[in-house]
Amino acid sequence: MSESPITSNGPTYEQARDELISIVSRLEAGNTTLAESIELWERGEALAKVAQRHLDGARARLDAAIAADVEDDRDA
Repeated sequence: MSESPITSNGPTYEQARDELISIVSRLEAGNTTLAESIELWERGEALAKVAQRHLDGARARLDAAIAADVEDDRDA
């Protein structure tokens, strides 16, 4: 497969999402061998974890910003 490996820098959320969409399309088309399907599934699982880490990080940043805003309102 020609997809880039998932590294510590890894793909952006958008890159992971787009590649995951492509993998799902390929699996749904059913034109792959069992070995290819398993390889695609494994890649998809890894990409889903990467995307979830990005979403979790974004949620943490939003929660921190909201908490800081509430704290500022209390101090005012």
